Amino acid sequence: MNHHIGVVEDDANIQSIVSAYLKKEGFHVTVMESAEKAWELWETQPPDMWILDIMLPGMDGYEFCKKIRQESDVPIIIISAKDDEVDKILGLELGGDDYLTKPFSPRELMARVKRVFKRTSQSAQDNHTPHDRIKAGNLLIHENDRRIFWNGHEQDMTTKEFDILLLLARNKNRAFSREELLIKIWGEDYFGSDRAVDDLVKRLRKKLPEIPLETVWGYGYRLRGEEA
Repeated sequence: MNHHIGVVEDDANIQSIVSAYLKKEGFHVTVMESAEKAWELWETQPPDMWILDIMLPGMDGYEFCKKIRQESDVPIIIISAKDDEVDKILGLELGGDDYLTKPFSPRELMARVKRVFKRTSQSAQDNHTPHDRIKAGNLLIHENDRRIFWNGHEQDMTTKEFDILLLLARNKNRAFSREELLIKIWGEDYFGSDRAVDDLVKRLRKKLPEIPLETVWGYGYRLRGEEA
């Protein structure tokens, strides 16, 4: 197990404990006390997962999570002294994959780290198919290479943007409920509101103007196909 995990935490005691447990489990660990230093790491040697505190000096964890999600779907586990439900929901809706309230058991954190890695790995396997290319109007998906083309031009996509387009393109004209999309794209143990689906669709429509990604009011979304 050689995953690289970035720990962003300004409490030296928590830094030491979390780092020791992660290393014991075989992970490569980089510890930082600020989101600014974490961003420098992201641009030079991006980790395979972030363990992120919310209350940080300077840029807080919410803002850092938001910035990361604009570029990647790398797993993020939030650890925070904020235990209100609204704080948990905000953290998850900004893109956190899990939320753990301080004080926490290091063993529980290790279990969650392994679970998130297992879920993301399984998601990649589930999306595999022998059909390499899928076309829906001006949208072309090279599935095996995980590449998206719109009007002949390749587009940069996050993992979840790619996954939802692939799912919808495989099932043209079928309406998916928001709940279905949450389960299929985020996983069955995702905790958060279906606003995450709406935000993802909003980003796709901005990246791919005129894509026939239709809202089924009061239900969910569908990608209109040529046979519609």
